Amino acid sequence: MTLEDIISDVCRQTRESAKPLARAGSDMRTAVLKTLAKNVRNDASAILEANEQDLAFGRANGLSAAMMDRLKLDTNRLENLVQSIEEIAKLKDPVGETAESWTRPNGLEVKRLRLPLGVIMMIYESRPNVTIDAAALCIRSGNATILRGGTEAQHTNRVLASCVQDALEAHGLPRNAVTLVPSQDRQAIDLLLNQSDFIDLVIPRGGEGLIRRVVEKSRIPVIQHYKG
Repeated sequence: MTLEDIISDVCRQTRESAKPLARAGSDMRTAVLKTLAKNVRNDASAILEANEQDLAFGRANGLSAAMMDRLKLDTNRLENLVQSIEEIAKLKDPVGETAESWTRPNGLEVKRLRLPLGVIMMIYESRPNVTIDAAALCIRSGNATILRGGTEAQHTNRVLASCVQDALEAHGLPRNAVTLVPSQDRQAIDLLLNQSDFIDLVIPRGGEGLIRRVVEKSRIPVIQHYKG
């Protein structure tokens, strides 16, 4: 299977999983998040073991002290991550909320409702906690997610993504509603940025170089920042 085929399959499967997640009620999505928090806490040993593999890779490849610190997870950071999930689970559900309403002169009542976008892709570097933060926020808002983390955090990201997928499956929702891109090939990002038929929004998080590259190459709307 070519890289193009892999990327196409990832995007198609996530797109197909978007509707069941969007249609899931607030209570179900809250339950998924609570299960996710439990999964991360229960799988702490496996997560930290995978993180040690990534730290060893970072040391062998001369990552800076700042990058190593962003990459590192420990017991305290993992517990903070669990608490973050629990806080997201408590957030008011935005799906179906009336953002604005008015009555036309002819008596017609008009409402603007908040609805899921569909599929959001997160492209990020180094920080494995983004895997959980991005997935949890998208589940809360009813959006499917494609996650593309950096090579330096690939082992940790895989275990964390599995925690998310297990939580979805436990509540009858498709695992592929949150998908971690399986390839670390840099060309994968370029291919993903051309998948406008499947992806509705791209959010890059990382250094200025990554942000500029995504903005310049994407055929999909991008939420961008350059400096902070």
